[in-house]
Amino acid sequence: MASFLLFLSIISLLFPFISSSNSSTTIPLSFLNTNTNQDFYQKLTHLASFSLARAHHIKNPQDSSISNIPLYPHSYGGYSITLPFGTPPQKMPFVMDTGSSFVWFPCTKKYQCSKCPVSSQKNPTFIPKLSSSARVLGCSNPKCSWIHPKNSPKSLCHDCESRNRTNCKHACPPYMILYGSGSTAGIGLVETLNLPNKKIPNFLVGCSLLSSQQPAGIAGFGRGMSSLPNQLGAKKLSYCLVSHMFDDIPKSSMLVLDTVYEKSKNLIHTPLLKSPFIAGRNALAGYYYVGLRKITVGEQIVKVPYQYLAPNSKGNGGTIVDSGTTFTFLNHDIFVPVMNAFVNQVKGFSRTEKIERLTNLRPCFNVSGHKIVSLPEMKFHFQGDSEMVLPLANYFSIVGENDVICLTMVSDSRLKLSTGPSIILGNFQMQNFFVEFDLKNNMFGFRDQVCK
Repeated sequence: MASFLLFLSIISLLFPFISSSNSSTTIPLSFLNTNTNQDFYQKLTHLASFSLARAHHIKNPQDSSISNIPLYPHSYGGYSITLPFGTPPQKMPFVMDTGSSFVWFPCTKKYQCSKCPVSSQKNPTFIPKLSSSARVLGCSNPKCSWIHPKNSPKSLCHDCESRNRTNCKHACPPYMILYGSGSTAGIGLVETLNLPNKKIPNFLVGCSLLSSQQPAGIAGFGRGMSSLPNQLGAKKLSYCLVSHMFDDIPKSSMLVLDTVYEKSKNLIHTPLLKSPFIAGRNALAGYYYVGLRKITVGEQIVKVPYQYLAPNSKGNGGTIVDSGTTFTFLNHDIFVPVMNAFVNQVKGFSRTEKIERLTNLRPCFNVSGHKIVSLPEMKFHFQGDSEMVLPLANYFSIVGENDVICLTMVSDSRLKLSTGPSIILGNFQMQNFFVEFDLKNNMFGFRDQVCK
């Protein structure tokens, strides 16, 4: 940590080369591969562990017009987009993340990523000196407080006299961001984002020089000021996640950002709840909360306990939608009844505790020798009598040689009494669903459809 802080203190010295429409955009959305050598057991174990690490981060975060964008799925569990930054444009891959609000990319030829897969070394890094529009974010720029919301402008620019702040030439202090399974650090840039039908000048983006376990940049689509939808002035955000069966092949769906509002048709809606604003826990304000009331498994109803229905005065409780999480996380008090509902209703198949220990998924059932497997239907029931019926492939996965199936949701008894959201709806459960975040009217809409 000491060397990391030293890095932050001298990071600005590494930048001698930088001096101090239409109504919608559509972007392809796809998977991002980080380890092509994993077998299926390793992959599921990785995804379960990643989902739990992500849950730890989400629940205890550390503060720190129509545009169509292709959205690609990847075997590490997330979905990626490609965005061109700079003049001339440099195309950069990003993980699409509704659970955070900052946009950053690997930056400069000196970029280093520790504990990253070898395959990620092929990902491009942004070279600021090749862009005529790249500028270091100034300390007096209001966007500096988007990166450092805890600090007052005076404390950020302590070397500048308050009466001369407009002439202050100091750079905004470096950032350090902690994620569930890694971290990144760098300095802020204001740069041109080149979308298919428009250019967005002075877009705040992070230029990271050092990362840990982050195979690509991250595009934050949360509710925070620095998120991509907010900087574009989007009224709606929508996407359709292609199935994980297409991991790491060139198949994508579209992510759509609307800056002119038009009501969507044939969607089931539930309100987006107000995000909590808690001192010292700024990340909570960027989450998309929805009112999940109960879960049904076959004939059994699992009600969400009252204390978990919505965030309390300390920001604990509630349900969020997070594209950066793979397997849905359920608080221990919710997960156990859901698991038991499957155990009690699945007849004729034995549990395989060995596979459960190996993958960190439970329950798992041995279905070898059976051509037809009947499993209970699973539904999410939201505020406003909205109901999401999950396809079987969205909550059970085949493990190994088609002889074991496992529930693709996770929990952790250590988080039983922990803080933050109680339920995190992950992207695995949202496969082949069209989802829409109506940012103007604060509504979350969805419908099942084949994403392509």
